[in-house]
Amino acid sequence: MKEIYLDNAATTRVLPEAVETVACAMREAYGNPSSLHHKGFEAEQYVKEARRSIAASLKVAEETIVFTSGGTESNNMALLCGAEARKRQGNHIITTRIEHASVYQPVLRLEELGYCVTFLPVDENGLVRPETLREALTDETILVSIMAVNNEIGAVEPIAELAKIVHEHNPQTLFHTDAIQAYGKIPLYPKRMGIDLLSVSGHKLHAPKGTGFLYVREKLAIKPLIYGGGQQKDLRSGTENVPGIAGLGVAVKHWFAGAEGYRKHLYDLKERFVRAMDDVPGAVVNGVFACSEGAADAESDFLRERIERTAPHIVSVSFTGVRSEVLLHALEEKGIYVSSGSACSSNHPAISGTLKAIGVKESLLDSTLRFSFSFETTEEEINETAAALRELVPVLRRYRRG
Repeated sequence: MKEIYLDNAATTRVLPEAVETVACAMREAYGNPSSLHHKGFEAEQYVKEARRSIAASLKVAEETIVFTSGGTESNNMALLCGAEARKRQGNHIITTRIEHASVYQPVLRLEELGYCVTFLPVDENGLVRPETLREALTDETILVSIMAVNNEIGAVEPIAELAKIVHEHNPQTLFHTDAIQAYGKIPLYPKRMGIDLLSVSGHKLHAPKGTGFLYVREKLAIKPLIYGGGQQKDLRSGTENVPGIAGLGVAVKHWFAGAEGYRKHLYDLKERFVRAMDDVPGAVVNGVFACSEGAADAESDFLRERIERTAPHIVSVSFTGVRSEVLLHALEEKGIYVSSGSACSSNHPAISGTLKAIGVKESLLDSTLRFSFSFETTEEEINETAAALRELVPVLRRYRRG
């Protein structure tokens, strides 16, 4: 059976070139990058090359990149260490109601430790209104964390505008963004956008799992989350995962070499899929401007403009009268793989806080699937998935009613 993989927001297939590089690093450059001999030097070169590629993609200095085990560690490091760095200046933290668990849970931990936390609401498209952030800032605010792209509906937050509001209020307040779903999908330039801390996970961009990095603005002094041998300028101790970092560097280099073309391809797929949902009775697209039932009737330029205000690779669709888990497995039987929520949280996700936050009807909260694409996804796969939904949804709806 042919497989159609549309769960790329959960993880991506590792790039073949990255696989080869990982294997080569394991076979040949097996030395410890901290060792002074030649084998250590070989390993260190892989790490340096990856750091160089990542820094170039963000237009930042190489020393601002700290390798981690992935997005969860990067977010934890940014939040826990960021709050620690500014604790003498205040105890107020601001985030949103649609953050990933790897932000939300550390923030709750900080709240347990005595910090005051404000959770900002979002509008029906999942966007933070700038005036809402401005009103929430106080003299005690030390850290603001707002994700760049929501992992469930693909909302793209106005990060540069929000960071500017924060720093105009107080230049010492740290601005962090979870860029795990954004890196490579939308332009990100931390220095230009006023971002102090930025988190990335490798396996969302065709790199091996267990890889990622945290951007830490130049001259920003934070204490480490992990102590030990003092690697990475004391910011993240532990012998570097050389094979994983090498694979990450190759994946980053590959993606950014063709980023513009990949983004256009993803937006073309998204527009095709959104339009196709208009032929599925009761299908409602979430988080896309003016897109719901009847989306295909919209003028082409109008719809494309709305779609391009969102991330190119994520589409959230609610199917009236059909349980998401039932539809997910029905699609799986046809070799089509999608998600019913954030796969990073649990094998059994709870009702989405994001969908609640954007005002999705209660009857649709358990009827929503996420479809997410990669540069490998084809128009044929989008067409086949749309055809499967047109076939399955009416049948499953009748079955549920019965």
